[in-house]
Amino acid sequence: MRNPLRRRQVVAALLRERGDLLVVAGLGSTAWDCTAAGDCALTFPMWGAMGNAAMIGLGLALAQPARRVLVLTGDGEMLMGLGSLATIGVRKPRNLAVVVIDNERYGETGMQETHTARGVDLAKAALACGFRAGIQVRRAAGLAALRKAVHAAPGPVFAQVKVAVEKLPLVLPPREGALLKSRFRRALLGAEADLD
Repeated sequence: MRNPLRRRQVVAALLRERGDLLVVAGLGSTAWDCTAAGDCALTFPMWGAMGNAAMIGLGLALAQPARRVLVLTGDGEMLMGLGSLATIGVRKPRNLAVVVIDNERYGETGMQETHTARGVDLAKAALACGFRAGIQVRRAAGLAALRKAVHAAPGPVFAQVKVAVEKLPLVLPPREGALLKSRFRRALLGAEADLD
């Protein structure tokens, strides 16, 4: 197996004992993987907004500087939103981590190869854009350090986690956008969420 890590295990490891970590889950597989790890009101899954996860994470990190924010997305979505890396690198939010679960495939459209299968190194791109850290993780031994970076290292932190190509059963988060927004706001802001 070229990439021995399994995406659901990686996501579960990053979200284990997550505390009040705020999570933006990218379109498709990463949203399903977050839900498989345990549906949580502090996770905002993307439905139909490919390429936007990192920018939503940036906005959240800037609005909530005392909270840790994790963007979990796939390689296809990150390739679509490469410009977001430059904006994040310029703004340098210390509380933001972006983790790309990279199976080198467009999972939602038929498993075609992405450019990462042809050598595009997203971690180096993030470093070139001004991230404080940009790493690639290929083995289970690197997950503990990645988890620590996500939860505590000064950001912005970027990781490209190479995972096996696999088709997994869907574990879908709620689909209703208004519900997702409301439950996320209530979990984040408490009683203040209802003052608008």
